[in-house]
Amino acid sequence: MKIAVVFDHPYGEQAGYNEPHNRSFTSALLVATVAALKARGDEVDVIDLHADNFDPVMHKQDLQNWRTKPFVDEQSQNYFERLDSSDEIIMLFPMWWEMMPAMTKGFIDKVFAKGQLKDGQRRELLNTNTKVRVLTVSGAPTLAYKLIYGNPVGRMLKRGVFGKAGIKNFKWHHFNAEDAKSAGRQKMLDKIQKYIK
Repeated sequence: MKIAVVFDHPYGEQAGYNEPHNRSFTSALLVATVAALKARGDEVDVIDLHADNFDPVMHKQDLQNWRTKPFVDEQSQNYFERLDSSDEIIMLFPMWWEMMPAMTKGFIDKVFAKGQLKDGQRRELLNTNTKVRVLTVSGAPTLAYKLIYGNPVGRMLKRGVFGKAGIKNFKWHHFNAEDAKSAGRQKMLDKIQKYIK
């Protein structure tokens, strides 16, 4: 299988190896996810938004392109084609103030351009059999995120973005790494295969 992994964390993959003062659980999830995918024989395509210097801002010309052209810019089109040629899409990002970072939101705004839609609802591309897995990290417990805040990111991605694309095979898993001890965080990483199958 070909898997596209969309990764958003300013520390980058290098922060995924538990080095003091240079670590991120989101980055550690990326390292564990890629290792698990390769171990099962999958082809992995990592889209690292920060490493690519992706500009998440929808500028005036970008918006005009969004309204009048098939894609916003060449980088966004490249991303879309990589997603379209994949059997599974995995998105990895931290939760900040109960929402996704600007880089991930900008990715969605630009990559899923109006010109890629059919009748305003269905994608012309992006196979509806594509699997989507979203892995998020924050200091809030999953139950609190769902009950108190209403799971805004999960709803937006499942019902909005990918729901409009006709994709039903969608799963979201949230990691509360801040409240876990080192052994607990390692256990989460060791079980990553469970969340990406």
